[in-house]
Amino acid sequence: MTLLNKIRLLILFFIVALILSGVTAFPVETELRWLLKHPAWVPGFAAQWLKDVYAALVETNSKYPMLAYGFDWLAFAHIVIAMAFIGPLKDPVKNKWIIDWAILACLAVIPLAFIAGPIRSIPLFHILTDCCFGVIGLIPLFICRRWINKLEKNKAVN
Repeated sequence: MTLLNKIRLLILFFIVALILSGVTAFPVETELRWLLKHPAWVPGFAAQWLKDVYAALVETNSKYPMLAYGFDWLAFAHIVIAMAFIGPLKDPVKNKWIIDWAILACLAVIPLAFIAGPIRSIPLFHILTDCCFGVIGLIPLFICRRWINKLEKNKAVN
């Protein structure tokens, strides 16, 4: 497999992961209902908080369904952000700045979670879970950036 194909596969993986993590915001009430019906999937320390979140969603969605529109926009934002990676998919060297931007975005998750989380009464375990999305996102991005640099050097030599 060529280096270009490896880069494209990694970018494609990132696009799919970004879209999948976003579209889960659409059916969040349904997902939480399912999760709470299957307690083996819920760690004990998170159970009460997830029950409270679910109760808040049910009540809010029944009284103020327009607020769920924010979840729709969250999902849409993930899809739109994923579309930004079409550039590096087509020409990784020319569009490597998008990978750099994504690295910065993943890093920015951490201060946001630690600033906004406590303000919104989010428990530490969930703040750390959110941070994991940023940290885990860095892994394929750093690998991709390294491969793009290598591809760029290979093109310069040829």
